[in-house]
Amino acid sequence: MLVTHLYVHPLKSAASLPLGALDIQARGPAHDRRWMVVDDSGKFVTGRTRPQMVLLRARPVPGGLQLEAPGKPPLHVAEPDAGAMHREVEVWGDRVRAPVAGPEASSWLSDFLGQPVDLVHMDADAVRPVNAKYGKPGDEVSFADGFPLLLLSARAVHDLGERIGRHMAITRFRPNIVVGNLKAHAEDRWRRLRIAGIEFEVAQPCTRCAFTTVDPLTGRRDADGEPLRTLSTYRRSAKGVDFGVLLIARGRGRVQLGDPVEVIEADPA
Repeated sequence: MLVTHLYVHPLKSAASLPLGALDIQARGPAHDRRWMVVDDSGKFVTGRTRPQMVLLRARPVPGGLQLEAPGKPPLHVAEPDAGAMHREVEVWGDRVRAPVAGPEASSWLSDFLGQPVDLVHMDADAVRPVNAKYGKPGDEVSFADGFPLLLLSARAVHDLGERIGRHMAITRFRPNIVVGNLKAHAEDRWRRLRIAGIEFEVAQPCTRCAFTTVDPLTGRRDADGEPLRTLSTYRRSAKGVDFGVLLIARGRGRVQLGDPVEVIEADPA
């Protein structure tokens, strides 16, 4: 089993950014979901309600973020400094104080999304704990939905595409780590694994939502409800439709393409 793809999502809900290596930090991969768009009430805005967000390209640059979008000039956003205005923002019921990037970024994104929004950054002082039911004291997460990392088997995506009858891009499912050379959904049984000397715990399956129906190439929902419709026929659980697993890192280091994946503990087959 080997790592075949690695991704970060510098701006929550924007396009996936493929990388050759991930630097694993306390909140997850470096640069992953450290920026987020919020509405005028401070609530997070994502591709669930604004599917065109997947067409936004966000790239970390020294001291900030480079934004690109169809029909818009590129925008360099400086990381907010200590004197920046802060807002209390909400992501899945968690409230975090976050600095606002500034009026130029707000205007640029508001124009693209068609609603008033701000761009906020998770700075070093912010604290957003992982749900205590699944994590340990001190476990933290960025602006990701709830956990620091998402792992998916490449074969699961290929198998899904065969069931639907068309190619499904891995980036629809927004993983951080994709593993090849294993059976589809073998990760369902994993409890602990090791990559590049870093141990990871599997917190829970990743329950999927309508965001998976957004085509990352067009920024539009698939009219036939795929892939969620097909997934619901064979991946349904008590909580919903599961695809991939959510991880918490128990160490720090660098994961690279081609790294072997070692399963330390798994449920019986």
